[in-house]
Amino acid sequence: MLTGRVFDPAEALSLGLILEVVDSKTLVERAVAKAREIACHATLAVWMTNRRSSSRELTEFCNRSESLNEYATTPGPLDEYPIHQVPLPMARAATSDRNFYDRCYLNAHDRDGGTFLIAGLGTYPNLGVVDGFITVRRGDRQRVVRFSDALVDRGLEQHVGGIRLEVSEPLKRLRLVCEHEDLSADLTWTGAFPAVLEQPHVMHLGARPILDARRFAQVGSWEGEFRVDGVDIAVDPAVWTGTRDRSWGIRPVGEAEPPGRAASEPGEGLWWLYVPLRFPDFAVVVILQELPDGRRTLNDAQRVWPDGRVEQLGWPRIDIEYRSGTRHPERARIDLTTPDGKPLSIDIDTGTFIALHVGCGYGGDPDWQHGQWKGRQWSSSTRYDLAAPDIAARIPFGAIDHVAHARCGDDDGWGLFELASVGRHDPSGFAGFGSVAP
Repeated sequence: MLTGRVFDPAEALSLGLILEVVDSKTLVERAVAKAREIACHATLAVWMTNRRSSSRELTEFCNRSESLNEYATTPGPLDEYPIHQVPLPMARAATSDRNFYDRCYLNAHDRDGGTFLIAGLGTYPNLGVVDGFITVRRGDRQRVVRFSDALVDRGLEQHVGGIRLEVSEPLKRLRLVCEHEDLSADLTWTGAFPAVLEQPHVMHLGARPILDARRFAQVGSWEGEFRVDGVDIAVDPAVWTGTRDRSWGIRPVGEAEPPGRAASEPGEGLWWLYVPLRFPDFAVVVILQELPDGRRTLNDAQRVWPDGRVEQLGWPRIDIEYRSGTRHPERARIDLTTPDGKPLSIDIDTGTFIALHVGCGYGGDPDWQHGQWKGRQWSSSTRYDLAAPDIAARIPFGAIDHVAHARCGDDDGWGLFELASVGRHDPSGFAGFGSVAP
């Protein structure tokens, strides 16, 4: 019986929430005991608040064989290797920041720009979540399949639900597999040039870092096949190209945090440009981040050669031609400078695009957020009509990935033109969130 039992405040909160939806006091006692056992009273309270859980769901919680933090208190497979950098097991991040993440991103497209595929897998140790997605756009239809589960251990295998990424040869060859009735894939990635490490990505909200991450990027080709909504598509490496990256560090993930001061004093805008391009004899990776007044807080432009040499390409000058009445980039020119002071210019035409915040879990996505707890063995499949007014209205307010066809002198190249232009950006002539090109 509950009578005479002394509960700490977190247990009492959990108990109060449970009693609103569960009649069995014995079951409640078991849940609180389980919460005490795995030291997650507060987690149980939040879980109950969000789920309004039934007796059946509470029974599942009591019968769990592993704790929310078990993977962080026992050695895992990676601890067998001499790769530690801090006095912690490899399952634990060196920071307790809830927003720590480690994830990969991959894209593939044919060179006529008609079909565009993007996939990603992420691990969020301090949230206890692992998730992934794959999406394909053809015409104005975009299919997205998503998976999420509890993170039990961290190791060399990357998989969740029906999606997995196999590292056949580190920094060179990968295999992406997805098994789902609406969207399946078996694709092999081959890097065309060595991966390049980008400069640190940092962004602050007041004095607090909300983005503090590192990333490497690579361009390459794809081979294999995928099937979307009953249509089989063969992937020829002579036609299909793409880019990929892996990043880790701090960025907003999971359920939204209380906004605090930012609720009454919101930021004025975000401007971000990421352009990895593949040419016959070299790759170029440009990444820029600017404040609303145009001050550049991230400036990284590199050319990568087949033998691994990396050249810095100075301070890029960007000229974007937007479609009238929108912020949709139709063309762009990037003016760079080689180490010996010579100009290097790249002209870009954009093709089909995928808005990363429409079903893919990136910032501003109302359907799903990276690291968000959706329950164990969760999956979802959605087909978006990008011409529908409610979806079209969402597209401008986030990061948008465009297939890029580029020219650098006599060289013809392909890659990605990722742009987030939200709110004020003085160099572009955008005064606020409602501003568009004339």
